[in-house]
Amino acid sequence: MPTDVVSAAPLTPIAPARPWHIGLIGFGCVGQGLYDILQQHPASGFVVARIVVKNPAKARTLPAERFEFDADALLVDDSLDVLVELIDDANAAFALVAAALLRGRRVVTANKAMLARHLPALVALQRAHGGTLLYEAAVCGSIPIIRTLDAYFGTEPLRRLTGILNGSSNYVLTRMGEGGTDYGPALAQAQQLGFAETDPSLDMGAFDPRSKAVLLAAHAYGLFLDPEQVLNLGIEGISATDIAFAASRGQKIKVVAGLQRLPDGRVTALVTPQLVGPESPLFGVDEEFNGVVLEADFAGEQFLRGRGAGGHPTGSAVLADLAALRQGFAYHYAKTAAPPTHATDLEIEIYLRTDEPRLIDLLDFSEVSEEADEDGYVVGYVALAHLIAHRDLLREYGAFIMRTGQLRPIGEAATPVLETASGRV
Repeated sequence: MPTDVVSAAPLTPIAPARPWHIGLIGFGCVGQGLYDILQQHPASGFVVARIVVKNPAKARTLPAERFEFDADALLVDDSLDVLVELIDDANAAFALVAAALLRGRRVVTANKAMLARHLPALVALQRAHGGTLLYEAAVCGSIPIIRTLDAYFGTEPLRRLTGILNGSSNYVLTRMGEGGTDYGPALAQAQQLGFAETDPSLDMGAFDPRSKAVLLAAHAYGLFLDPEQVLNLGIEGISATDIAFAASRGQKIKVVAGLQRLPDGRVTALVTPQLVGPESPLFGVDEEFNGVVLEADFAGEQFLRGRGAGGHPTGSAVLADLAALRQGFAYHYAKTAAPPTHATDLEIEIYLRTDEPRLIDLLDFSEVSEEADEDGYVVGYVALAHLIAHRDLLREYGAFIMRTGQLRPIGEAATPVLETASGRV
């Protein structure tokens, strides 16, 4: 019996899309990392067309003719589909990004300090002029935390977000905790391996994770914070005594950024060293890795872990933003329509070790639960506002402070309002 055969029309090949042309501003660790990735992944659909750098005399891996020195020329080059800003000067970065958004351009940046200072203004520029700004690479390297918060948890309320957001300080703490190394040699090793800058103050003083916490607050809660509003305490004064204190309790010291919704709906934000126990997902985040724990009202707990620094991990986040731009993605900032109030009228349980007894009087402990004169430390509750007000003096005197327990309303010794730092962070 004959069989009818239906001849299909030949498929018309789909022409490949034209590669997007990138104007790259900055060719440091991340800029070169992005360039390397695109060279190894030609099918990505992106080509670095122009590269602007600051120093003509600096030795680089590409021929000198590949570089130019006038960033403003890229801003007015309409042949470029997207501008990628990867310089380390926050003021210059803001001027460039703001000028690009004024022209309605697409921009990707990794400059967390610039973003933390100017995010409200940059959001307003996007809304007024139709540009798009993405910055996944500014927080946690390869971990897609910004996109997760904006796209997945853009409308669901979050109870808390806690995370290790700086790989440099985490590497130093790992070396001290596991290898018995003192702070100085551990920092030197981090610098030798490229995990810490020659000037490590932004990382070790918790200024870098503070900027990242400000960005996370905007996406997690719709709350625009000034960086100075957020407590940041670093690890410059840490010693073997502090590591031993944690180990005796079966815990580790980690620099943790904590954002928390209080029972009254307000939100608190702080970045401090703190005790982390094995109950926490962050307990096993070591070396230069970052980790973030989210707890949503309905979705429950989520944990993201990945490399938080380095040219290729961070360059991969820039590439993800480029791909998202090509698909028309933009941040929605949905929660900024009804932002919560920022709360600082709380007490925090801390461990303070210092050779300067006046600091103990200055912080005005409302309750002391433990003292060790031989080791020079005290554990108890102090006002969060006191720590914010005196953090520079504490750093000047070389004091080491870490969070050991809980936050509670000022003047209350009853049930704390937050979960323990040693457990569920």
